[in-house]
Amino acid sequence: MSNLLATLNKEQKQSVQYIDGPLLVIAGAGSGKTRVITNKIAYLINHCNFDAKHITAITFTNKAAKEMLERASQVLKDSNTRGLSITTFHSLGLKILKEECAHLGYKKNFSILDSHDSVKIISDIAQTTDKAIVRSLQAKISLWKNTLTSPEVVLNLAKDTVELETARIYQQYQDTLKTYQAMDFDDLIKLPLELYESNMEVLYKWQQRIRYLLVDEYQDTNECQYRLIKLLTKRSGMLTVVGDDDQSIYAWRGANLDNLKNLQNDFKNLTVIKLEQNYRSTTTILGAANSVIQHNPKIFDKKLWSELGYGESINIIACKTDETEADTITRKIMLHQLQHQSKFSDYAILYRSNHQSRILEQYLRNYQLPYMISGGQSFFDKTEIKDITAYLRLLVNDDDDPAFIRAVTTPKRGIGQVTLEKLAKYATLRHISLFAALFEEGFAISCNDTQLEELTKFGNFINDIQFRMHREPVKEILNDIIYTIKYEEYLYDHDTTKGAEKRWGNVLSLVDWLGKKAENDNKTLPELVQTITLINLLDGQTEKEVNAIKLSTIHAAKGLEYPYVYMISCEEGILPHQESINIDSLDEERRLMYVGITRAQRELTISHCTQRKQAGETQTRERSRFIHEMGTNNIIDNTKRQQEKVDNVELKDRLQMLKDLLK
Repeated sequence: MSNLLATLNKEQKQSVQYIDGPLLVIAGAGSGKTRVITNKIAYLINHCNFDAKHITAITFTNKAAKEMLERASQVLKDSNTRGLSITTFHSLGLKILKEECAHLGYKKNFSILDSHDSVKIISDIAQTTDKAIVRSLQAKISLWKNTLTSPEVVLNLAKDTVELETARIYQQYQDTLKTYQAMDFDDLIKLPLELYESNMEVLYKWQQRIRYLLVDEYQDTNECQYRLIKLLTKRSGMLTVVGDDDQSIYAWRGANLDNLKNLQNDFKNLTVIKLEQNYRSTTTILGAANSVIQHNPKIFDKKLWSELGYGESINIIACKTDETEADTITRKIMLHQLQHQSKFSDYAILYRSNHQSRILEQYLRNYQLPYMISGGQSFFDKTEIKDITAYLRLLVNDDDDPAFIRAVTTPKRGIGQVTLEKLAKYATLRHISLFAALFEEGFAISCNDTQLEELTKFGNFINDIQFRMHREPVKEILNDIIYTIKYEEYLYDHDTTKGAEKRWGNVLSLVDWLGKKAENDNKTLPELVQTITLINLLDGQTEKEVNAIKLSTIHAAKGLEYPYVYMISCEEGILPHQESINIDSLDEERRLMYVGITRAQRELTISHCTQRKQAGETQTRERSRFIHEMGTNNIIDNTKRQQEKVDNVELKDRLQMLKDLLK
């Protein structure tokens, strides 16, 4: 352990060794916060006599949790790590609910609804297919849940008919979820908290189980998560949270920066340690970041510094239009990569909003440069995977109406919309699930023989698999499902041969993965189904390391780093966003700029346009105020004239070099 502490700087070492009460570590970008957390876990086990099973570390994504667990295992080596929990908030919530769901009136095999399911339910309740309206309702409901605002409170606070209708939709949505024996993503935190607040016996049980809690990315916690942390640790004070107020960029999804202030009020003996040495970026890059963020009010004042030297100058470039900008950035990367023979994966282009990637993609394709977009479609979000998992969800929870509808109609089996509407009407009248309704005599009277035969055949098939799934291997059950429903034939009937082959390959990969996971991790089918939903909700896409330029929003790039970063379209109205300008709320936009700057390790280029087309009209653009706030130290601010003057002879030579390399 002494060797491990020797690799830490003074503040990191203090953070690892402090166990006399609650600790807040203010960890600046690139300051080694993961090293602190993993070393502290080892210190607690090897020097403080904590059993690994009584230590829980929480972060926000499965990827981050996996990385932290790997690092902790390396640090601990031969130590006893059995029972050590490095997890996400939502995985912890699921673990609690699996054990305690009976206290909340849920059966053990409850369903977890993904975003698609939630949207469908809200759309049905609101009686609209307008995606913008439904997404807005979904976001409001999520925020209400994260701030523990009940439908009753929303109803009481409603000021007009629109707010009353929104509150009614929220109430119906909650009632529908309970009827389905289902929870959405936000419920995985909200319900354990409500249980702890109402049942002291259950709370005490989990306080005894989690005797030391470490929380990463603390600035991203919402009110619900903070209250959960407080309930679990206030009594013991055995808590370390690591975060950075300057990197709080998720208020739009409920993150509450006040949690940093609340920590000082709620834990009176809180100790604060700052990590200010940066191991990622050059002094030039950190100077620009420090200069920008000093314009924000401070909860904890800090200044990042580095021993990596001044490095290259930061380049500010002005382009005439967004097309010129995309062309310029693409050419710069191409020429830089040729000159330095670096990997394409060393480059990242960052932007404020997803739609900004479209024109970049066009020019990257034109120049034949490899690229990948962060946050693409998840494997578990593919249509064919959702089709099969609908069957699995229905098997483990036959009250799950969204899963029933998808399974009974995919592939088509002679059950039409009219039949399903009759079934839904009857189920609503009887206050039971669609699956339960199809077996009732009262429903049978309203159907003709053909309709009833197909529904009954489907119901009996599900019942048969339910009986077998606790007695036979998972892989055998899965293979039987996909062959019985003739899913391979269905794919080839509805897609091109090439498309069907790819989709069928995905289905076989799913079956193989689930079979191995069931065998290796000793997981049951219900546990696997809940695992699938949680993986999809937390990660979006499991991205493989490929040699390609990364295109990403700044939000999605948080926590990542690249040798060469290009931040585009840094203009008033884009970064900072126009809505923030309108309400004079720029602090989070400035933090977003700070996060973007601190992704760069060696070189940073920032671009903006002087003109941009909007709604068919060409508008004059003003560059972002944040560029001015970066200061002038080792920053080259190119003029439009200088930037747009291109040496065509040199470019031709470079393009020929590229063609030769590609050959």
